[in-house]
Amino acid sequence: MVGSYLHKDPWWMTTLIYVFLIVFTIATIYPIIVVINVSLRPGNMLHTTSLSLIPKNATLEAYRTLFLHKPFLRWLFNSTIVSGMVTILGVSLASTAGYAFSRFRFRGHDFGMIVLITTQMFPVTMLLVPLFIMLISLHLYDTFLGLVIAYSATVLPFCIWQMKGYYDTISVSLEEAARIDGASHFGAFYQIVLPLAAPALVITALFSFMGAWSEYLVAAVILNDKTLYTLPLGLKQFQSNFDTEWGLYAAGAVIVCIPVVALFLVLSRWLISGLTLGSVKG
Repeated sequence: MVGSYLHKDPWWMTTLIYVFLIVFTIATIYPIIVVINVSLRPGNMLHTTSLSLIPKNATLEAYRTLFLHKPFLRWLFNSTIVSGMVTILGVSLASTAGYAFSRFRFRGHDFGMIVLITTQMFPVTMLLVPLFIMLISLHLYDTFLGLVIAYSATVLPFCIWQMKGYYDTISVSLEEAARIDGASHFGAFYQIVLPLAAPALVITALFSFMGAWSEYLVAAVILNDKTLYTLPLGLKQFQSNFDTEWGLYAAGAVIVCIPVVALFLVLSRWLISGLTLGSVKG
């Protein structure tokens, strides 16, 4: 009892921690509240002296205009297709490539891992010119497929490293036991290793989806046809040199956030449950 009492944090330390967490939470949530507030304001107002969370004469006109009079649904559909393809491609390639780097030792193994991590040291802007030239040579410029390839090239190195690191924590003895029971190498990977790697697969899916969903710069270089515009490119259309449609901009930003938050809430259950389970019981 004495030892536990001596090691107990003083009341002022606990209070300070709670105050810091509350202030940090408010600072994090406040910008989101401001964006929602702007989207509900009548007209095209950005600045106001009112501190109310819900503006006076709040209206959903910006959302109505966004869906009925702007090609927002087209942008939403395009972003969904591109992000879905990047997610599927990222999870598929990262799960298999990470397994190969984790379980096999082949010529160029260490060099390949170094090359993968080195690519993360350079900003995406340095890759725009070679990507642009490559996609033109392959006749994939201004296409969804070209955009998917470009996005996958930027997210795969991190995803492969992440999957490789997680596979290293899974005991090889589980696969050996499955092989003894008659499973093939692929069967052991598919039936034993992949289910245990669910948390890493969830993180890979989230990273791949969010990287494609909210990316603007690469899409602005690769896409020229306005019918192929994704959400970031579409929202940029509300901004011009002389005027910005802040209401539409804010309403679009709110809607863009919803799928990411929903996806995280759905997948977080798998992530938390997977992290609390051990792969080997002693």
